Amino acid sequence: MNRAAPAERIGIYPGTFDPITLGHADIIRRGSKLVDRLIIGVTTNPSKDPMFTPDERMAMVKREVASLGLENVEVVGFNALLMHWAEKMGASVIVRGLRAVADFEYEYQMAGMNQQLSQDIETVFLMADVSLQPIASKLVKEIALFGGEIAPFVSGPVRADVIARVDRIGRRGDL
Repeated sequence: MNRAAPAERIGIYPGTFDPITLGHADIIRRGSKLVDRLIIGVTTNPSKDPMFTPDERMAMVKREVASLGLENVEVVGFNALLMHWAEKMGASVIVRGLRAVADFEYEYQMAGMNQQLSQDIETVFLMADVSLQPIASKLVKEIALFGGEIAPFVSGPVRADVIARVDRIGRRGDL
C-alpha cells in the first residue's frame, strides 16, 4: 500500500522587524518547532515610521536567523496582503507573538479578518517568554534615540546597527 507523503507544513511569521528584537528571535526559535518550514516575512507597514529600510531589515533578520542555527527557517521580503502572500507561499499557519492584552485584542481582530480572507490558514499565537514580554521594537528605537541602553532587548549586532543609525540621525532630548 503506497501512502502519499504528508504535505510539508509551512508557517509564516510576518513583521516589520524594525529592528528585530530578542522577543522576535524567541518566537522564531519556538515557531520553527511547530512547522516543517518557517518563513519569516519582512514587510512594510504604512502605519509605521521605520528606522531601517526594507533591505536593511532583511539583512538584519537574515543575520539573526543565521545566528540561531535553525535549518528550517528562511527570510523573505514581501509587500502584499498577508493572506494572499501566505497562500502564494503555500502556508497553512500564521505565527504571531503575544506580549500583553493589548497585543491580543489587535491580533484577535487580525486573525478574524484573515480567516475571512482564507479559511485554510490558521493563526497560531505564541505567548512571549515572561522575561521578553516588555520588549517592543518601537520602544527599543525610542530608548536608543534618547541615549538609553538597549543591550537587554536586542542582540549585539542589532544593537550596533541601531546605535550607528541613531548616531547618524542624531539623538533626541536634553540631559
